[in-house]
Amino acid sequence: MITAIIVDDEKGARESLAKMVEKYCPQIHIAAKAESMLTALEAIEFHQPQLVFLDIEMPNGNAFDLLEKVPAINFDIIFTTAYDHYAIRAIKFSAIDYLLKPVDHEELVLAVDRVKNKVDQQEIQKKKFDTLLSNIKPGKPKKLALPEGDSYMFVDVELVIRCESVNSYTIFYLTDGRQIVVTRTLGDFEHLLEEENFVRVHRSHLVNYNHVKKFIKVENSYLIMDDDTKVEVSRRGKMDLLDKIANQ
Repeated sequence: MITAIIVDDEKGARESLAKMVEKYCPQIHIAAKAESMLTALEAIEFHQPQLVFLDIEMPNGNAFDLLEKVPAINFDIIFTTAYDHYAIRAIKFSAIDYLLKPVDHEELVLAVDRVKNKVDQQEIQKKKFDTLLSNIKPGKPKKLALPEGDSYMFVDVELVIRCESVNSYTIFYLTDGRQIVVTRTLGDFEHLLEEENFVRVHRSHLVNYNHVKKFIKVENSYLIMDDDTKVEVSRRGKMDLLDKIANQ
């Protein structure tokens, strides 16, 4: 049995989620429900939960303010929110689960199963939450949590030169020469990285615009990157790239 608490300032949301957990996730025991940052801190200290369902927006602060006050984050978190806003990007970067309200019971079960079957070591979990708290702060360089087997690689986004699609895998090429193979599609990362100055120039290539050295505008256009690799540019990619150049 996994001990959990629910943190949400709306009573209806707390009760609805508790009933859904009871019905669809019998392996979860809801030990407490908290409506504020203060009561959440008290519940975490008293119950020592293994899992916290945490609403992002709260009175007098938010979920990230709360996490910075917790002495040790030795529990899993599933964020809940009614808004698909900027915080979701930071959460995705950090490879942490979240649920959009109204919560779908199938999404809830999947998120809980990931917690139940987690193979991460506690040190990796702590690193993921440290990464999240760093990513949520404006102006700080972003870090990306990349799953690699049974662990995660935490990579500064600015060090990624390009990403390449190979079947259902994505290869990340870094400035130090490392290559990280991730079992996720390039499309997953395209939407995640588009606000970090990445451009999809080909169905198989997503490049960091900051690492483009030269754009060769011949019939079969291509890029030369900072590591001197050549990247093919499709017709659609050429149009997107020219638009980006024009809007710099």
